[in-house]
Amino acid sequence: MATTASFPGGRARERGGGTRERIDMGAPLRGHSRAIGRPGAPLRALLKGTTMRFTSEQRLEDGVLEREFTIGEVPGILWTPRSAPAPLILSGHNGGLHKRLPRLVARARHYAAEYGFAVAAIDAPGHGDRPRSAAFEQARADLRRALEAGEPIDEIVDAFILPLVERAVPEWRTTLNALLSLPEIGGPVGYEGMTATGIRLALVEPRISAVNFFAQGLVPGPLREEARQVAIPLQFLMQWDDEGMERQPTLDLFDAFGTKEKTLHANLGGHAGVPWFEVDAGARFFARHLV
Repeated sequence: MATTASFPGGRARERGGGTRERIDMGAPLRGHSRAIGRPGAPLRALLKGTTMRFTSEQRLEDGVLEREFTIGEVPGILWTPRSAPAPLILSGHNGGLHKRLPRLVARARHYAAEYGFAVAAIDAPGHGDRPRSAAFEQARADLRRALEAGEPIDEIVDAFILPLVERAVPEWRTTLNALLSLPEIGGPVGYEGMTATGIRLALVEPRISAVNFFAQGLVPGPLREEARQVAIPLQFLMQWDDEGMERQPTLDLFDAFGTKEKTLHANLGGHAGVPWFEVDAGARFFARHLV
């Protein structure tokens, strides 16, 4: 059962063999006045001198081309449709998940095969194939323990999520530079997935035209304030009975977004019970704003 509230104003992995390609990233974007980190911070350069290297290539049975790549120490995957150039969707994950999580891969392939989008995913700092620091592991363990015990988590969330966002946003922008240099990627660009990273990215990256957030209650207070400045079209997906996530803070976050074009999709069930039709709902949302 799904409840949709609309607001006015508001579209099996297989590894390939040794195809390798290098793309020199060169200098960061110029003429851009917004900071990589929190809004209002001094402008910092994007990751410089970073090379994008494709490490595998495989044409899948649905016609989608899947390529693994690295940018510096950041591993990622790019799925592209047969048609080119294609609009691009950045797929961000969190919660310790891997870029190869089956449901995320299925979503990316569906977007590419059925809707003609290119989709890219990278492992966030401390996630997937990337090394995890002792501090990262301790913060995550503290958060899990507090959630299970029903204890206050605000300070733990700030200590865990804010450093992650500060590292992840520059990596996403560097990745975006590399992807938009490919002839098969034409833009515009959308983002979907982790809400905390997406809020910051939507504010500092003007090339992102629309966002589809997978609602999480674990958004630090400073980022909830930043959400008031998000002005691009937004779709917000939540599970009504999400275990470990309080419903009201999630609804309050949706209400805080400053955009005049936002839609809430709320489905009955727990965190992992998102119905498949929401994948098509996300694709249609991006089709309205990226095509």
